[in-house]
Amino acid sequence: MSDSTWKTRAEEDMGVRLTQWQTLSGGDFAQSYAASVSAVDSRASNLPHFTIGQRIFIKTHANPPPEHFTTEARGLQWLSDTNTVQVPTVLGVSDEIPYLALIWIEETRQAGGAEHRHTEREFGRQLAALHTVPLDRFGRRDSRPTGSLSVPNSPSFTWADFYATQRLLPLARIASDRQALSASTVGDIERVAQRLSEWVDDEISASLLHGDLWAGNRLVDINQQSWVIDPACHGGHREFDLAMMSLFGGYAPECFDAYQEASALDDGWQQRVSLHQLAPLIVHCIKFGASYVQPTKEALARYV
Repeated sequence: MSDSTWKTRAEEDMGVRLTQWQTLSGGDFAQSYAASVSAVDSRASNLPHFTIGQRIFIKTHANPPPEHFTTEARGLQWLSDTNTVQVPTVLGVSDEIPYLALIWIEETRQAGGAEHRHTEREFGRQLAALHTVPLDRFGRRDSRPTGSLSVPNSPSFTWADFYATQRLLPLARIASDRQALSASTVGDIERVAQRLSEWVDDEISASLLHGDLWAGNRLVDINQQSWVIDPACHGGHREFDLAMMSLFGGYAPECFDAYQEASALDDGWQQRVSLHQLAPLIVHCIKFGASYVQPTKEALARYV
């Protein structure tokens, strides 16, 4: 697929002409760009409102998993509908000729100080509010997979069943097939998957999760407001989002403190952090190699 194909499709869908294309760094899957609106089709009254010179974010991939970009767009809409966390508005999306276009978020270049601490606390409260959104099952009603590895999201009625059958076991199979983890480590993952009910009550309720909330998927704009991007939304255990936030850093203690003040975590949550981190650690072993093998083994050692 040539650049001209998906760029033309994006312009046609949005009723604009785009110029000043700029390749953006970051991300490990899609190719990302910034572009500016140079012309607007005045007949496209049913499309988002654009202004000349407006900057947009747009990304594509030569061969993404099926329904990849519309699934991401659907997740952004779900998050937006909760009126809790802020997400960029979807301007255009297609899986047929893959792309996703979003409003541009102008990020701050400053960190630290009272404003930063306030931003962290506010995001903690926003996330706590998101996790109170009630869901009647884990996974997704549409069963769409998420992420570049297309992890499944078939509905489950307990967290233990969902985390075992839709995360740990499928990821263990991929890791085995790609020789990212040894047979003994894969065996340990499988044993932990069989015993998940030992650590979490089957009566725990599902929460709407972002699903991939490492620090790179939270932006802070020039007004010190937080935005979340690249969701892998599903119904899950709320501790999963927090464990992901802790795995690679980037969130201040004030964020976690404010979350706890707004919605205290259940007893024993500290002992489950590594359990929730297993899935993203296995993903990183598959995608990025040997440097994540030892952290995965260390997390497993707490439960085998």
